[in-house]
Amino acid sequence: MATLSTAWASRTGPLHRPSPPPAPPHIPARGGRPPGGGIRSPARCRSAGSDLAGLAHALRAWALADPQRYFLIYGTPVPGYHAPEDTTAISAEIMTTLLDACMAPAPPAPATPFTAHLAEHREWAGGHPAPPEALHRFLAVWTRLHGVLSLELAGHFAAMGFDPALLFAAELDNLRAHGS
Repeated sequence: MATLSTAWASRTGPLHRPSPPPAPPHIPARGGRPPGGGIRSPARCRSAGSDLAGLAHALRAWALADPQRYFLIYGTPVPGYHAPEDTTAISAEIMTTLLDACMAPAPPAPATPFTAHLAEHREWAGGHPAPPEALHRFLAVWTRLHGVLSLELAGHFAAMGFDPALLFAAELDNLRAHGS
């Protein structure tokens, strides 16, 4: 059975490194220390994580500040590579915090065949108590925001003449407005 740790992170980047990348700003880092210093209490991290917009912008800021580490976690999988446990733990923390944020009240979304499918196909969520609607919202948020962010970091928007920050914000606004 896959868990958030194995489903999301066992396929991370191609390089083995001696220490894990730092967690994004709103994600609790090992020992309670966020990157850049300071100590955050677990309660403060949980309350910050419940703000989907704040969490999304914190993830973007972290990725822009350290794109190589972002791609180590979210880049193209390398067949046969299994990330170190410290890396899978960071990825699981990120995904769990995002899934927690997607459980916050949202505008009602119509039932879909995919939402019904998720009721029976949720082992990837590692026992998280999110209902199928929150799992669907999580997957919509994760795929759309990481899609925009990954394209931006890889330079695919550079010659297009628009501000990727505005596209990211527009996608986030659209997801929030439609209960995704």
